[in-house]
Amino acid sequence: MLLTSLLKDLDYTLVKGDLHIEVSSIAFDSREASANGVFVAITGFSVDGHHFIEKAIALGATVVIVEKDVHVPAGITVLQVNDTREALALVSANFYHRPTEQMNLLGITGTNGKTSTTYFLKSIFEQTGTALGIIGTIGTVIGDKLIQNKNTTPESLYLQRIFADMIESHMKHCVMEVSSHALNLKRVAHSSFKTGIFTNLTPDHLELHHTMEEYFEAKALLFDMTTDFNIINADDKFGRILIDRLQHKGPKLVTYGIEQEADIYATDITYYADYTTYNVNTPKGSIAIKVNLPGTIYVYNSLAAIATAYCNQFTLQQIADGILAVEGIKGRLEVVYQDEDTKIIVDFAHTEDSLEKALKTIRPFTKGKIILVFGVYASDGESGTEKRRAMAKVAATFADFSVITSDNPKEQDNNLIIREIIEGVEAYNGAYEAVIDRRDAIAFAIDISRKDDVILIAGKGHETSQIIGKTEIPFNESEIVREIKLKTM
Repeated sequence: MLLTSLLKDLDYTLVKGDLHIEVSSIAFDSREASANGVFVAITGFSVDGHHFIEKAIALGATVVIVEKDVHVPAGITVLQVNDTREALALVSANFYHRPTEQMNLLGITGTNGKTSTTYFLKSIFEQTGTALGIIGTIGTVIGDKLIQNKNTTPESLYLQRIFADMIESHMKHCVMEVSSHALNLKRVAHSSFKTGIFTNLTPDHLELHHTMEEYFEAKALLFDMTTDFNIINADDKFGRILIDRLQHKGPKLVTYGIEQEADIYATDITYYADYTTYNVNTPKGSIAIKVNLPGTIYVYNSLAAIATAYCNQFTLQQIADGILAVEGIKGRLEVVYQDEDTKIIVDFAHTEDSLEKALKTIRPFTKGKIILVFGVYASDGESGTEKRRAMAKVAATFADFSVITSDNPKEQDNNLIIREIIEGVEAYNGAYEAVIDRRDAIAFAIDISRKDDVILIAGKGHETSQIIGKTEIPFNESEIVREIKLKTM
C-alpha cells in the first residue's frame, strides 16, 4: 500500500523522509516490525514505544509515527502527530480498507452482562441463518472458530485485522464488547458502529478511571460513535443519564427495562432454579420468553439482546426462538457438577454488584447453605482496598460461609489482598476460612459441603488460567471440580 493512502485523513507533520513509498505492514510492538513497515510509537502505562524505535528500524521499519522529537537514521520517514493511539487506529483502519464500513457493527458496553448479551444475540441471528461474529471476553468468534484475545477489546491494529478477517469470511454482522479501557485508549476509534448498547454501570476499573463519573464518561464515548440506534437500560441510574443525554441526538434511542417505563420491557417474570420465563412487550407486540439461565440479571441481558434484534428487524418469534436456543453460557452461573446432594456453580462475578446478584439468584433455590469461594483480582491503591472490602461485605451478607482465596494476584502481595478481604468479612460478622491456594480452596469447600448445599466459585468463570506473579498457569475450574469429585467418590 502507498504510504499516502495509509495516511488518508490523518493530521500529521512530515518531519523528514518521503511520503511516496510503499509500506507493507504496521506495528506498535517493535518486536513485530518488519521490512518496509510502519512503526507507531505509543506511550503506554509502563512502556514508551519511542524507546524502541531503533529496534523497529533494525527489523526493517522504514516509517515511524511519533508524538515526540526523535533522532533516526537517514532514509527513514518520520511523521509527528498529537496522539499516536488515535493515529494507530486510523492507519490500521486504512490499511485494512475500513472494514467496519462494510458491516453491521454492534457495540455493547457496561460493567456486567456484556458477554451473555452477545451470545443471546448470536443465537437470535443464527435462527435465520445469519452469521454474527463476536469479539469479547471469551474471545473472537468467526463462524465455528474461537480465537483467544489478550484484551476484551483488542488493540486497534489487531481489531481492524479481525474485522477484515470477518469480511473475508463473508461475515457482515459483528457484535463487540467495548470496554472502558478500549474507549479511553482509542482502540475502537475509526470503527463505524451502527448500534450502541448500554447494560449497566457498577464500580469496577476505578484504578484507571478513579471515579464513577470518569468511568461513566469513558463508557458514554461509544454513543458518540453510533449511526443508527442507541439501546439503553432504563432501570440503571447511569442508563437514565445517558437517555437524557441521547434523546435529542441523531441515532434512534430505544430503551429496555423492568421497572421504569421503556420501549421494550418484561412483565409476568417467573424465576426457577435453572431458568426464567417472562413476557416481552415491544411496540410491535408481545411474546413469551424462556431464558435457560436463572435470575434477574439474565432477564436484563436477554432484554438488551431482544431490543437489539428488534432494531435489526427480526420477528418476535425469531427472537424468542433465539433466546430459547441458548442452553447456557460458559462461566455464567454454569452448573459444573450436580448430584443428589450438592450443586457446584462457576460464575464470572468479579464485582460487588455481580457477586450480589449471583448470590441472590441462588438463594431462593438453596435448601442448605451457600458456600462461596472467591478472591479479588489485583488492583492498586485505595481503589483496590475499597474493592476488596466491598466484595467482602457482599460475601459476608449474602453467603453462609466464604472460602477466601486467590484470584489473579499478579505481582501484588497476595497475602495483603487476602488480609484486606478477611478484615472486610470480619467487619460484617461473616463466617469464613482463608485458603490461599485456589485449587485447595475449591477442595476445602467441597469437603465441608453437606447435603443440599450449593457451592458458588466466583471470579474467574470462563477463564482457564490464573496469573500469579508474572506466570500464567493453567486453571480450569470446571475440570478441577470434576477431578476433586472423582477423588472423593
